Amino acid sequence: MPETQAKDTKKEAPAVTDLRERGRAADGSVSFSDRRLFMSFSAFGGARDFAPLIKALEPAKMPAALYADLHDPRGAGLLAMSEDPSFFVGELRKFFNAGPFADLELKPAYSMAGRTYALGHEPNLDDWLVDRPRRVVLDPEWPWAVWYPLRRAGAFAALPVEEQTKMLREHGAIGHAFGNAGLGKDIRLDCHGIDPADNDFIIGLLGRELHPLSALVAAMRKTKQTSGYIEKMGPFFIGKAVWQSKEKPS
Repeated sequence: MPETQAKDTKKEAPAVTDLRERGRAADGSVSFSDRRLFMSFSAFGGARDFAPLIKALEPAKMPAALYADLHDPRGAGLLAMSEDPSFFVGELRKFFNAGPFADLELKPAYSMAGRTYALGHEPNLDDWLVDRPRRVVLDPEWPWAVWYPLRRAGAFAALPVEEQTKMLREHGAIGHAFGNAGLGKDIRLDCHGIDPADNDFIIGLLGRELHPLSALVAAMRKTKQTSGYIEKMGPFFIGKAVWQSKEKPS
């Protein structure tokens, strides 16, 4: 689906109800998109053997990654993706209630769901919102994953926009540094009104090795945003992919 450029045929709507994602091309022009990728993470206990789970996933043809839980020798996690949120209460719900996943024990404390979003400066909106997150999750070279929710303190929203932007840039610079060094990639999901524990965001850190992801979390703790304006983080799910669906060409 192509992105819509700044001058479109839509009637101008009040900013609060204009729900399109915004990006900005190199020439300064603004682009819009109504696309976004929803992701849902579910954790399970009782997974003594991954073979039947993988056998069930292979023909399902859903974009997903199956993880072995670092902290539970019988634990598993499944990250599923779709642009249509109805997929999670329809096709995925049926999948979980039939076959080998129905015999596992769901761990609700680790359940997470969110959607991709843009900050307004992304040059290629559709890639940022849909294609890149899918590539990162399904990259077999980046099997290690850390998934966790977080909630900002209410005081952050009351700060001047300039101060918020400065903090976000400090935070983002660390993420870019790790990404450019090939140490880890991040996925940020908005979960306002979607998360049962009233969290604001879900973070996914993906890497070739676990140690750089731990170091990335430690580095982020020193930023002004995390040290002063994050009210709650976690619980953390740490795992390594044992199966990933094949990414379709864009």
